[in-house]
Amino acid sequence: MSAAGDLLPGVSPAKTPTVTAVAAPTDTPGDLMGARQRARLVLVLGSLIAIGPLTIDMYLPALPAITTDLHTTSAAVQLTLTGTLAGLALGQLLIGPLSDAVGRRAPLLAGIALHVVASVLCVVAPNVTTVGVLRVLQGLGVAAASVVATAVVRDLFSGAAFARLFSRLMLVMGAAPILAPTLGSGLLRWSDWRGVFAALAVFGVLLATVAAFGLAETLPPARRRRGGVGATVRDYRALLRDRTFVGLVLVTGLAMAALFAYVAGSSFVFQQQYGLDEQEFGVAFGAGAVGLIGATQWNVRLLRRYTPQRILVVALTIGSLAGLVLLGFAATNIGGLPAVLASLWVVLAAAGLALPNAPALALSRHGEAAGTAAALLGAVQFGVGALAAPLVGVLGTGALAMASVVAGGMLAAVTVLLVGVRPARLAELSADPAVVAAH
Repeated sequence: MSAAGDLLPGVSPAKTPTVTAVAAPTDTPGDLMGARQRARLVLVLGSLIAIGPLTIDMYLPALPAITTDLHTTSAAVQLTLTGTLAGLALGQLLIGPLSDAVGRRAPLLAGIALHVVASVLCVVAPNVTTVGVLRVLQGLGVAAASVVATAVVRDLFSGAAFARLFSRLMLVMGAAPILAPTLGSGLLRWSDWRGVFAALAVFGVLLATVAAFGLAETLPPARRRRGGVGATVRDYRALLRDRTFVGLVLVTGLAMAALFAYVAGSSFVFQQQYGLDEQEFGVAFGAGAVGLIGATQWNVRLLRRYTPQRILVVALTIGSLAGLVLLGFAATNIGGLPAVLASLWVVLAAAGLALPNAPALALSRHGEAAGTAAALLGAVQFGVGALAAPLVGVLGTGALAMASVVAGGMLAAVTVLLVGVRPARLAELSADPAVVAAH
């Protein structure tokens, strides 16, 4: 379980190639995997990534109850969500380079252990400040699962193959945001909000077991990055000087900001403004997740006919238009909850098409430092999300506040893509692993 060959029978870790300017499509180890091996990989990595959405979403139905029980405000409780996202962002910046230096498994297992400890302490937290601090630690812990899972995919695949596998991965991890509020609502029937964190601790223990026995090391010693802090700084400097990479990372982060604005505001909007109970909220939230995940699977089919670049441009354009429609419905209350839900569904579906392709295009440029590149990508995703969540709280708890940030995120994403990255640069990116830009 310590080498890539354990996961990929017949593939020698010593022969795992270093990405160069020109490489054959069969040069990535993942191309030698059978269908059953890929399915197993998706299940294991999907389980790892699922801990992030579960940690973020599972306690959403309890936000109003936490506000009352801890005698605080809705804005303060929403900051606990911000703490989780901030921990995810910071943790990925630290764990990404570490995983490039020491391998994927050790940082992963340490991060999950931190998440378990923080979850247990949340069960006995006496006030919202303590919950906020522990949520930061939870975020730091799940950052390991997020960045390592993405880096493992990049260790094994590139280009369109990366986008296809990542779309399949989103199907597995997409069950988490669909089930999380529903699971949280079910727990609240026989427990209070503290029971949600007890369940997260149990899940963390199960996940550590899956990671320990189900995931091999995909970064052999010969490919690990050396040089300590200096090398890490140089890697980040090189990444930040790549305008196309930075632009695509920002696009991904802004699209995620739209999603996190929905996550942060939906509990209050659906339950307080539109009068849904905790169980009905779980159903409504899950319907949006179905749109997101369904789009990621449609993306696999679209990639057979269209390039990731084209799908990305069209998806963000549609998402921006749907965001403006959502804003109009929220401002005028025309159509009520059904109109808000329908336009939100289109925004989420558009995000489901954009999110597998933007990271695939960005990471295809930096396979030699996959962990560091994935860390920067994840840090921006969750860092921008961490800003979006409290912004919704500052603007209010109604549909208009949530819609404003959702629409703003999608509009900003398409603007960065068209103005910052520019279609001409985007067209130069190859949809397969045969071309990696020189940088």
